Amino acid sequence: MFKKIAAEALGLSDIGAIIEPKNFGSVDADDYLFHEDGEKIFFLIKSKKDEYCFTNLALIHVDGDSAVSSKRSIKRYEYASSRIENVSIETAGTLDMDVELKFSIGGVVFSIDVRKNFIEQLKDIYKALITIGRRQHADEVCRDNAMRVLDATASMYKIGSATSNEAVIALYNELLKNVNQVTLVSYTKRDYNDVFTKFIHN
Repeated sequence: MFKKIAAEALGLSDIGAIIEPKNFGSVDADDYLFHEDGEKIFFLIKSKKDEYCFTNLALIHVDGDSAVSSKRSIKRYEYASSRIENVSIETAGTLDMDVELKFSIGGVVFSIDVRKNFIEQLKDIYKALITIGRRQHADEVCRDNAMRVLDATASMYKIGSATSNEAVIALYNELLKNVNQVTLVSYTKRDYNDVFTKFIHN
């Protein structure tokens, strides 16, 4: 117990390791995956307090209060609704034991310490997060453009120009269907299996 408390005080307990795929089934985060929807783990960092689980659909953070407590809080950040920004790696100095992966997702800032011998694997998740962030930005621009086009289309028609109420309803339903398709499907990527498959080699 004393060793655990000492590690907590020195901050050593927060230095994470990258878990190999063969051990994914034994981590806490695996219990909170939507396996039914094809969700799977691609990259996982585990420290004494926390797990940072990157799946094809979301980041799952198993947040521990401390290294000497069994209490956990499960937080989920879906890529479809949580923008990834400010991704960086801070490499280790000569005497440092760790490197640092930094990013924000959905406005929440993460700074994850990882043992410096995992630097090559950390470069993989760095590339994946950068790529996801780029796609999210492009999708956001496309959704904004779709709404501008909708406004421009609406300005071309006058309320009194419709031949009947049925025609108005039909036009409304068709526009709504197309807008939902564009904003929620075509330009809101939910599954980043392809990105993780491309970059993650652990």
